[in-house]
Amino acid sequence: MHPVRKQRLIVVLAIVLLSSVAVGLLVFALRENINLFYPPAKFSADEVPRNVRLRAGGCVEPGSVVRDDESLKIRFVLVDNTGQLTVQYEGILPDLFAEGEAAVVNGMWQDDDVFYADQVLAKHDETYMPPEVAEAMGNGEEHQATCEVVDYGS
Repeated sequence: MHPVRKQRLIVVLAIVLLSSVAVGLLVFALRENINLFYPPAKFSADEVPRNVRLRAGGCVEPGSVVRDDESLKIRFVLVDNTGQLTVQYEGILPDLFAEGEAAVVNGMWQDDDVFYADQVLAKHDETYMPPEVAEAMGNGEEHQATCEVVDYGS
């Protein structure tokens, strides 16, 4: 093999190796920061990993919001057309959070079938719904859906 050709091959192999290492480190670093979105139906079907940082969204079931008298703990139920998810949050809820309205929560789903949220996001006007929630609600309209809540006989 000609020395120039050998030198080019070494340079190309070094670039490929360093690029692979960089991509591997990037994926490893982002692994903990990626929030996967799941609708309440996936939680009801037990198709969601536990003890992993997740994002969930749906409509807040009317009558499900229970506030603790002695702390900022709040428990409510998110629903979609086929499932429901119990959420517990400790903190101040956004001003636009309300029963019968769409919400997205970030946190972890634990072994006791409760989603412990560390962040609650509420929709910002009457017609907009987060794309993930609108898709989960399955109303067929892009980025718009209504929170027609189904009674699950809780």
